[in-house]
Amino acid sequence: MQHRGVHRQRHPEAVCVHLHATCPCPRATSINATASAPGADSGNSALQPAALLFQQFGLDMGEIIQPQRMFLWSMAVIYLAAFVSLYVQIPGLYGNEGLLPARWQLRYSGKSLWEQLLSSPSLLWFGPQLGVDTHTAMELLCLVGAALSFAATLVESLRDSVVFFCLWALYLSMYQVGQVFLYFQWDNLLLETGFLCILVAPLTLLRGSRGVREHDRVTFWLIRWLLFRLMFASGVVKLTSRCPTWWGLTALTYHYETQCIPTPLAWFAHQLPVWWQKLSVLGTFVIEIAVPLLFFSPQRRLRIGAFYLQVLLQVLIILTGNYNFFNLLTLALCLSLLDDQHVSFWLRKADKISNNDSRLCSWLCYLLELAVWSLLIFGSVICFDLKLDSTKNSITSRTAFTYHQFNQFLQKVTIPSIWIGVLSLTWEMVTAMFRCACVSGFLKRFWGTLQWSVFAAATAAMFTISLVPYSYIEYDSHGRLWPGVRRAYDLVDRFQLVNSYGLFRRMTGVSGRPEVVIEGSNDAVSWTEIEFMYKPGNLSAPPAVVTPHQPRLDWQMWFAALGDQTQAPWFTSLMYRLLQGKKDVIELIQTDVSQYPFHREPPAYLRAHRYRYWFTEPKADGSYPERWWRRVYDEEFYPTVHLGNTFLETMLTQYGLKDKSPPLHMPNTTVAKGVRWVRSHLRGVPAPILIWTLIACSATLCLLHGLQSSNKHSERTAVTHKAAMTDHTANAPDSSPDTGGKSDEEEEEEEDEDEDGDGGDCEDEVEYCEGEEKDPVGEDKEEEEDEEEDGIETEEILEKRKL
Repeated sequence: MQHRGVHRQRHPEAVCVHLHATCPCPRATSINATASAPGADSGNSALQPAALLFQQFGLDMGEIIQPQRMFLWSMAVIYLAAFVSLYVQIPGLYGNEGLLPARWQLRYSGKSLWEQLLSSPSLLWFGPQLGVDTHTAMELLCLVGAALSFAATLVESLRDSVVFFCLWALYLSMYQVGQVFLYFQWDNLLLETGFLCILVAPLTLLRGSRGVREHDRVTFWLIRWLLFRLMFASGVVKLTSRCPTWWGLTALTYHYETQCIPTPLAWFAHQLPVWWQKLSVLGTFVIEIAVPLLFFSPQRRLRIGAFYLQVLLQVLIILTGNYNFFNLLTLALCLSLLDDQHVSFWLRKADKISNNDSRLCSWLCYLLELAVWSLLIFGSVICFDLKLDSTKNSITSRTAFTYHQFNQFLQKVTIPSIWIGVLSLTWEMVTAMFRCACVSGFLKRFWGTLQWSVFAAATAAMFTISLVPYSYIEYDSHGRLWPGVRRAYDLVDRFQLVNSYGLFRRMTGVSGRPEVVIEGSNDAVSWTEIEFMYKPGNLSAPPAVVTPHQPRLDWQMWFAALGDQTQAPWFTSLMYRLLQGKKDVIELIQTDVSQYPFHREPPAYLRAHRYRYWFTEPKADGSYPERWWRRVYDEEFYPTVHLGNTFLETMLTQYGLKDKSPPLHMPNTTVAKGVRWVRSHLRGVPAPILIWTLIACSATLCLLHGLQSSNKHSERTAVTHKAAMTDHTANAPDSSPDTGGKSDEEEEEEEDEDEDGDGGDCEDEVEYCEGEEKDPVGEDKEEEEDEEEDGIETEEILEKRKL
């Protein structure tokens, strides 16, 4: 009995080690941090000492199963928002009677389909084969993309390489004909991230398994590299542009009121004191320039600290500005800085590895982290001359370095940052290759090594060509790149695989926010302003909240106000369509057409003026003003025009906005009828409401599915535990030498075989193991009860033998 009790006591730990080494499910938080490949067995034990050593020092040996799955789900949600947002605007932007008809971009010149695809890679070339025109084909592709992304948010098996390839191809098709309304940096970022999803996502639909692959960390590293390029370049360009507001740390005193579509909270942020605004600019520089270098730190807690700083910046931007899905996409990229251990911390799951950390290693890690953060703070104080002003209860700051000094810094750091990326990627490749070598079984090892070779080569190729747009931030570094790399970049440039980034390069509207206001009239005497749904216009209307929708006409109106009307040829088309009274274009201005002042009859005359807008200030008594904005007249932006006006006709002809050839008549096919039927049911629904409804439905269904799965796991765990107790009670008498006739050694061998055998559902066994480890007191009580039962049964047998 004593020998049996000792064996039962070590049984849970032995089962847990075995399961964690073989189970592909994410809930099996690995004791052997590197033995998570399906089918891996004791051959992976060679990695255990190294894994424990790296874990003790907090280095990068954790798994990324959960962050990877969170990232793919987030990308499905972002694709859903992007496709739905674009779908509702297609008729007014790209329809046959829209501002810039898409059919102008697809000229069927008699070339073969393959030649057309090479010149402009777009699925819209297949429109004639489906019997639909370009406008209908665009709506069809958007509907397919929205349906695929919505399904991917609900079904994990659809978060697959094939599905993400389809989503990327669909959005690229839109991009090819999108013209100025789709030429935003976040559209490029979505295409680049979407292509990386093809490498990161598993091949579930073809292979039928979502098991952890040894090369997952290699491909997921590309997401971290993209995040680094995005943030670092966005910080650098603010200073290389020589914008006086960024160099004077006063950019945020203008930003909140001059950004394209501010939120109501932007009004309150604008009222903050100047010293706080300057301190916020300083924090932006630190988060965007200095902190991204920590993305590749081998110390995991430094990466996690960098993660939270990036999240803080993005959340503040979301609260004060409407930047569609861009900030959500950046937050998804930030998930590449996490590992399973930190996600388990979010989920309040016990960490079994941290208990093995030695005091010395922990203190060394804390000292390293303290030194890094202290260096960041000290560098900020020195570079921006931070001083405490006790008389004004504020902190003064100024830029304490020159443009020449910053340029020298950039020359010294650009190439080394590339080499840091090379070393980080090399480390991921080597560790992944070592994992492949430790997989047992020749076929599994060969297949894993083959996959590693393919994906490692693809990752290296993506990293190499990304150096071209990344090095744009420093001219000399860009010139030192190997010419072959630039030629490779030119070959794939049309597919938007890698791009250059640099947000908020210069601060506009320093002398007041320029805003174009269109006015209409039927007699050229009394004029009525045409108010847009989202952009500022009405002084009393509060700023809108439209994230993650992007009203693309409102955004282009903001850009048009920064220059002359000749720099925005599409504006002439807007005036022309409004004079014609085209409903599709009117719905870009007001989804509810009844709110449009000329919905009964189009205006006979139109004109446009430019105003300067500012946020209002709180009253002297501290109360809020009645209006959100104040404005002054600036100048005429577009002269008074009417249909047949000489100036209007000249501009239309000059910009090629009058299409002499009418659109091709397409047969009324079933596909075209289906697309029109969907449009008729969704017309008039505001895009933000439609997008958030779909996201809320997806999140609710996912939550219900998760709760249902959790209940099933709990039920299976209870049944498994009960069955294990029943088996133990039934086998207890066999321990007597008079009943089974087996020695202790034979009994131990049988129990070892039971441990090594397949116990059924992997997750159930893991729950059983975790339950026993979490309640050692209950385990001791259970052992005492079993020993008492075994003693009573033995006494009864002896009494029977005496009788």
